[in-house]
Amino acid sequence: MASVNGGSESQPAKHQEVGHKSLLQSDALYQYILETSVYPREPAPMKELREVTAKHPWNLMTTSADEGQFLNLLLKLINAKNTMEIGVYTGYSLLSTALALPDDGKILALDINRENYEIGRPIIEKAGVAHKIDFREGPALPVLDLMIEDKKFHGSFDFIFVDADKDNYLNYHKRLIDLVKIGGVIGYDNTLWNGSLVAPPDAPLRKYVRYYRDFVLELNKALAVDPRVEICQLPVGDGITLCRRINGSSRPYY
Repeated sequence: MASVNGGSESQPAKHQEVGHKSLLQSDALYQYILETSVYPREPAPMKELREVTAKHPWNLMTTSADEGQFLNLLLKLINAKNTMEIGVYTGYSLLSTALALPDDGKILALDINRENYEIGRPIIEKAGVAHKIDFREGPALPVLDLMIEDKKFHGSFDFIFVDADKDNYLNYHKRLIDLVKIGGVIGYDNTLWNGSLVAPPDAPLRKYVRYYRDFVLELNKALAVDPRVEICQLPVGDGITLCRRINGSSRPYY
């Protein structure tokens, strides 16, 4: 991925992995992580999907391999069974989740673009985990609102991963806090947003980076003071913030 400050749009990816978003300053150190602990353990279907996605013109949207490994292990550690993913793209993180869940595990997968999901679906089917996925095309907020109205969905999710439109992250959070169980986890991706969060106001950021930066900043400030969750912001990929729900009240605080 090109640098956020001053690089041209045609600048090659910073690291060897296409679509990589790591904030590590050393290319060699990141490559060491990939080659030593990520790629040797990466399941064959995930490797295949990663390589297929690398050929897509929007490959920058994909979850990095190290973050996929992290999510897979996290889901096993918390014994997740019922999960949700908002923002699917070609399905790399979705496949990572599906492989981590037990055979009767379920993933509600929401994305506005089925065409991208269809790129990865044959690989997901070949991996034998497609039966765990309920993919629904369209905006996520209307689906979430319907679930909020039906009390049976309250507290029903063990894990929710959000990697979608950053300008709606807070809108998602206001709803997801009801849907994740107490002790369950919500993961928000891209919460360090290309490192732009600490860039000076006049920094020459890419248009999309500048546009979404304020929304990510707003989310981070809100999560930091939300008494309903414990949080941990990790510099994995482009930054991921984990929120563990600890409070039964979903009353807005901001």
